Amino acid sequence: MAQEHPIVISSLAALPEAAAALRQHLGTATVLCFEGEMGAGKTTFIKALCESLGVPAEEVSSPTFSLVNEYRDAQNQPIYHFDFYRLNDPQEAVHMGAQEYFDSGYLCLIEWPSRVAELLPTDHLLLTLTVTGPSSRELKIKN
Repeated sequence: MAQEHPIVISSLAALPEAAAALRQHLGTATVLCFEGEMGAGKTTFIKALCESLGVPAEEVSSPTFSLVNEYRDAQNQPIYHFDFYRLNDPQEAVHMGAQEYFDSGYLCLIEWPSRVAELLPTDHLLLTLTVTGPSSRELKIKN
């Protein structure tokens, strides 16, 4: 049975603490799928998570047009950040090698994963970001 672990994010200032809390729940998961409405803060949260892993903040941006951005963490390991919002067909992700990224063992952070649902590994984590106020959010982790 899937378990849900909610993380309350009271404000933008609470993002580093929320990112640290998420890291406690990761275990061996390397594919993290971020769902949430447009403007819920998926990219903003991913930026905080990457910063907590040692990626300089200015390097993290939404890969809306490129589909994938690569960053390096504090151990110089790659982190792959995907944004599949503009994807018209999952085959576009296949052609750009998404499954190889997902199978790489490196951290893959995916925005709009429902657009490539059939390509996702079964052991991915689903993270749902919900707007609860002007600057507050709730992040539900489902594994």
